[in-house]
Amino acid sequence: MRVTVEGVQIQVTDLGSGQVVLLLHGFPDSARLWKDQIPVLVESGYRVLAPDLNGFGLSDKPQDVQLYAMPNLLKDILGILDQLHIRKVHCVVGHDWGAALAWQLAGRFPDRFERLAALSVGHNASMFSLGGNKQREKSWYMLFFKFKGISERALQRNDWALLRELWFADDPQVATDYIAELSRPGALTAALNWYRANVQLEQFGDTKPRPAPLLRCPVMGIWSCGDSGVLEAQMKASARYVQDGMWQYHQIRNAGHWIPRDAPDELNDLLRDFLKSTSISKL
Repeated sequence: MRVTVEGVQIQVTDLGSGQVVLLLHGFPDSARLWKDQIPVLVESGYRVLAPDLNGFGLSDKPQDVQLYAMPNLLKDILGILDQLHIRKVHCVVGHDWGAALAWQLAGRFPDRFERLAALSVGHNASMFSLGGNKQREKSWYMLFFKFKGISERALQRNDWALLRELWFADDPQVATDYIAELSRPGALTAALNWYRANVQLEQFGDTKPRPAPLLRCPVMGIWSCGDSGVLEAQMKASARYVQDGMWQYHQIRNAGHWIPRDAPDELNDLLRDFLKSTSISKL
């Protein structure tokens, strides 16, 4: 199904019935990231929405950077929900950039999102101020991606050698699949525009946490030991942005950055328990 939000067509997977679970992927993915979660959640009695976010998958790929700024991305999600006549989401689950988006949705619209599960990426205010210099070193590519044209050429050079080296050296087939997606007209620039619109240079120098309202809904943070791009500190530090008693944290071993793909069974168990839980208190 395709939903048009302010002129941009967004592909949305909509399956099942019951309370709504919204799945938000990150870079450089599409809703296919959740292929092992969607059928399990549907079977568990939930209605699952999984959009190809703006610029990815089968959705439109506008080249205007500002269309990827966080306020516009929030409008995309709210527009999808409004057109599908969904007032309340039981849980928004996000990975990577999808997690950054999910933190904002749950924090800014508490009347529409009942709980949040954030995979890999913690609260937006904690990434560098609480992640420290080690996180800054790991995040060098975010600055590199801000150089339009230069980063596109570098990533594609020598049969996408840099992209393969950065994230997919151990899984050539996965690299081939991602490269096929990013080779579509306008796809690579659209994907990089998420970084260009939302990564602020001054944030790299943050040494003190930025103020942010507390999230007052249940929040589950999940980080994997094999993640080479984002470190555990920034996820665990996210607890300070969640009301006491509403935060739980889980560490997944033997998985890389792409938790839904690397540890589907463990993630599915965590999600099912979280979705039906009535009390939260696991640090």
